[in-house]
Amino acid sequence: MRKKIPTITRPDPAYAATLQQGDREVPGKEDEAQVTATKTGTPAADVDADRHGSELVPEGAVASHQVTAKSSDPHTSLRAPVSARALSPNRKIDIRVNALERQEAALQACGVEPAHVVRAALRRAVKGWQLSPVFAPVAEERRTRNTQWQARTSLAVDAASLGVLLRDHDPLDVLSKWALIRGQVEPRIWGEIDKILEEIAVRAASPHEPHAP
Repeated sequence: MRKKIPTITRPDPAYAATLQQGDREVPGKEDEAQVTATKTGTPAADVDADRHGSELVPEGAVASHQVTAKSSDPHTSLRAPVSARALSPNRKIDIRVNALERQEAALQACGVEPAHVVRAALRRAVKGWQLSPVFAPVAEERRTRNTQWQARTSLAVDAASLGVLLRDHDPLDVLSKWALIRGQVEPRIWGEIDKILEEIAVRAASPHEPHAP
């Protein structure tokens, strides 16, 4: 009859002391794991695995990987803003403006190239100007015949206001768009020409200040 070998149910300090150091076993290591397992209800092997895992994986590594993956997701990237120019309800119209006959003498005597004066007046006149849906008839002022003084450019106007002018005064769309807005633009430019000529005259008439010694 074989002798029954008793089962070890608890740590044996005497047996742990006989383990060789060459196997890199530390006495009491298993005891520590066993005590932790007894307190938490987790097997000793799982306790050791958790300990080694926490030592190998730096804290925050998983979170950093998740954040990187989320930021590289093309579905979460923000869309580029729509260009404001693409949404602008404006329409460009080619315009050409001449000075008046009554302004010819002052333009020739001002000492500045008349074409430059007319272009400067055009820039001032349309700065901040908005097209009105109320039609203005073309002025009957006599324009100069000197085409070299003519200012030509493209002017952006409000498409809604232009649509009202087309509906009320050119429903068949046979007139030039410049004819519809000319009555509003030309008087403003002529007024700015007068102002510039006056500024030039005042500057020319003012005495020069003597230089300080």
